[in-house]
Parts: sequence; C-alpha cells; structure tokens
Amino acid sequence: MKRYCTILTPLGEMIAAVEQEHLCGLWFVGQKYAPEHFREWLPDPDHQIFTALRGQLDAYFAGQLRRFDLPIAPRGTPFQMAAWALLRTIPPGTVTTYGALARQLAPEREGRMTSARAVGGAVGHNPISIVIPCHRVVGANGSLTGYAGGLDRKVALLTLENVANLKISI
Repeated sequence: MKRYCTILTPLGEMIAAVEQEHLCGLWFVGQKYAPEHFREWLPDPDHQIFTALRGQLDAYFAGQLRRFDLPIAPRGTPFQMAAWALLRTIPPGTVTTYGALARQLAPEREGRMTSARAVGGAVGHNPISIVIPCHRVVGANGSLTGYAGGLDRKVALLTLENVANLKISI
C-alpha cells in the first residue's frame, strides 16, 4: 500500500507518496494529473523518505541544493520512463527543449521518430515534480509553454535555479 504525506513548500502544498521504500509521487495539490484518491493511502508523515524529502526540499528552496538524492520509483510506460530518465540529466540552472529530448529518445525507439508532442505528453505526466525536473523543459523558441503544476510555479522554479531569459507563452 502507498503511504502519503502533505508537505508545505514556498510554492504551495504538495502531496508525496512512497511505495516499497521509494518516492513514487510528488505533486502540487490541484495540479494536472495529481491523484485524487490519495486519501485512501496510509498517512505516514514521519516516514524516513518523507523526512529526507522535506529536508531536501527546504534546502532546494533555500538555494542550497542542486540535485536531489532520494530513492525514486516512478511508474509509467517504457516511453515515459525513458523521458523521465532524460529529465534527470538536465543540469540545474539550464533548460532543454521538447524537440531536443525527442531527438535523444529516438535511438531508444529503434529508429522510430519521436515527436516533441509525445515527449511533452510524457513530461506532463511526470509523477515526481521537482525531483524529476520537468520544469527545465521549454518550447523550441525558449518559451515556457506549460507545466502541470502551473506556469507560475515553473517560472518560480526556473528563477530559483537562476535560469535567465525566460519567455512566457501561454
């Protein structure tokens, strides 16, 4: 059974989920694709992973942590898992595009073309926000085209990471 807790961050309340001693979810309350049935899970705010997560999120929002070090186990399709693995390679303070990720994923799909739109779908369904940094993906022209947690949060996260020249496109 999944365990959960809520965590207050400077960008709002988040729901965290653990299953089999791995972080499997971190969503802003009300964000697109966040689970609505999490209250059916076992509340366990003192779980050691949640304690570590709170400490690392505090350090991240204080500008003192650039990479998270937590056991994670997101669940998704093989394509989503490959996309989420690529997200974890984007250095803090930098961004990449959906198209660039699509080109990187093409070899894993045995020569089949991967569209930026397909990558966008996988990125948008990232179940572990911030820790898997989907906020570091932008449109082809550098525009901020969306974020399941809200565009205002994406801007705040990129600003926190000192990403310059943000172009907001709704």
